[in-house]
Amino acid sequence: MPEHVPTLQLIGVAVLAVAAVVWAVTLLRLLDRAGLRSPVRHTTSLLPALPRQTRVGPELESVELTPAEQDAFAGLARQLADG
Repeated sequence: MPEHVPTLQLIGVAVLAVAAVVWAVTLLRLLDRAGLRSPVRHTTSLLPALPRQTRVGPELESVELTPAEQDAFAGLARQLADG
């Protein structure tokens, strides 16, 4: 228990936390009972009203790196990770 915090203040924080949890549970039960809570739907598409997007444009490209370029990239990645 922190020395600089009064006991009543710690009790108050605990009471407020319990009250918040009770309030959230009560609210969820009321919404469920009133039918206002939306049912959980598992859809394959996030936005089913929008048509599927087709890939337009050039194909993705890749380039093989030389060993020297790979070492340089690894060094750059280490520098960025360190700082």
